Amino acid sequence: MTLPNVPAVPGPVAPDLLILNSTIRTQDATHPLVSALAIHCGRILAIGRNEDVLPLAGRKTQIVDGAGCCVLPGFNDAHVHFLSGGFSLSNVDLRNAPTPAEFAQRVGAYAAGLPAGKWILDGSWDHEQWPGASLPAKEMVDPVTPNNPVLVSRLDGHMSLANSLALKLAGITRYTQDPDGGVIVRDAQGEPTGVLKDAAETLVRRVIPPYSRQEKRKSILAATAHAARCGVTSVTDMSADDDVGIYQEMAERGELKTRIYAARSIVNWECLGHCGVHAPFGTDMVRIGGVKGFSDGSLGSSTALFFEPYADEPSNRGLLFDQMLPEGVMLQRVTESDRAGLQVMIHAIGDAANAMILNMYEEVSLRNGARDRRFRIEHAQHLRPEDVRRIGTARVIASMQPYHAADDGRWCEKRLGRQRSLGAYAIRSLLDAGAMVAFGSDWTVAPLEPVFGIKAAVTRQTLDGKHPNGWIPNEKITVDEAVRAYTVGSAYAEFAEQVKGTVTPGKLADLVMLDRDIYCMPPETIDQARVIMTVLNGEVIYQAGT
Repeated sequence: MTLPNVPAVPGPVAPDLLILNSTIRTQDATHPLVSALAIHCGRILAIGRNEDVLPLAGRKTQIVDGAGCCVLPGFNDAHVHFLSGGFSLSNVDLRNAPTPAEFAQRVGAYAAGLPAGKWILDGSWDHEQWPGASLPAKEMVDPVTPNNPVLVSRLDGHMSLANSLALKLAGITRYTQDPDGGVIVRDAQGEPTGVLKDAAETLVRRVIPPYSRQEKRKSILAATAHAARCGVTSVTDMSADDDVGIYQEMAERGELKTRIYAARSIVNWECLGHCGVHAPFGTDMVRIGGVKGFSDGSLGSSTALFFEPYADEPSNRGLLFDQMLPEGVMLQRVTESDRAGLQVMIHAIGDAANAMILNMYEEVSLRNGARDRRFRIEHAQHLRPEDVRRIGTARVIASMQPYHAADDGRWCEKRLGRQRSLGAYAIRSLLDAGAMVAFGSDWTVAPLEPVFGIKAAVTRQTLDGKHPNGWIPNEKITVDEAVRAYTVGSAYAEFAEQVKGTVTPGKLADLVMLDRDIYCMPPETIDQARVIMTVLNGEVIYQAGT
């Protein structure tokens, strides 16, 4: 391909950084492919051919030879849980425990290194990997955790296992009633098994000592370093709440290496709305203005809300999340948040939950009048065809996590049957309907690495290897569409498309360099691409091997 001659920005400024000899896929339709770029004062100064950009260099300009590597806009993850992600890097790791025995062994080994009384949290276990896929029980971990309370979460965050000590500290007995929007799983005798679903988890979480500010800061340092290694330069933190001040403090100190769009719980929307904060508000590093709510649970925990019962649980349609109760309260919250100028983002997994939120968004739009509100549905996971069309027509942002398709696709049809599963992760259909799609990981529910999500969206291969040609292959998308969802789409989803998402002169100099061009490799090998350099604000914040 002949590369364009893009005139350099005129003026007597010498770039701080040049990147030459690269395959730079800009995501800018005007000049989609160039070989060189220049950066000055944290912004893209010029793009074009080597011979266009190299003459701009001054005595102090740093020059990077890309040696043919692929350069993309920095990945922007539209849905993470940043603080808990940082903590997960040092907590017990149960994600790949293949059996209940291995699960218990890992918990016990982790407990052995803790002082008595220290809580064991997170874990990200997945019982669907186990033979028979039975839920865990407190008896599995009680013998190895006599002195440490345990609340380890399923990887989707909508179900946890507590040991007997944790249940005792929380006061949960056979006589404890299920809370609204939650389930205490019980055995045949009515005794709690230790498994708690959705709102029932709160019964234990409220007795866990809060993290100190120093512990949170340490977690954020770990999270931002990990993001840089993954090529992620921006995130939307869906559970920032009261930690925005720590982000701000760390940004001012130069410790934050990730741009953060911070969302608060919609339950507390007044904390922003009554202060007159509009979305987005802040700096290029830390911004606020979004509120996040829940309508239902998850498919893996059988708490996502569907119109019809689960195929493997005929008496269960899922749970309406407690934030939706009493009836009408969520509509009021969305109405008032939107009227205050805040951006609303609601979690919806099941088809009934998605339809309910779309109805709500339509009503609020009529009540409050036209404006650039950018309503978001977080996950938009299981959709009826008519709701795919509604998302496109209403320009609701589908904030999706394609890696979940590779994960859930192993067992989704067991839960829903084949026909309903055809509406799972309908990314191709949404794009064809004109929807704006933004990609993220849902870290720690899934790995943060964007190349994993891109591969999943392009191939639809499942983690068990049983769908080499793709699970529901008609929903595959192209590599370019997947990259755009991780850059252009996610920037638009946070009102930031004017400053990031493409490699365009004048925009923020956030870049990722991969060791190979993912556009030109077999799609099933995309996850083998490695980040070799990450640039934020014109500065190299990660370089492989250093």
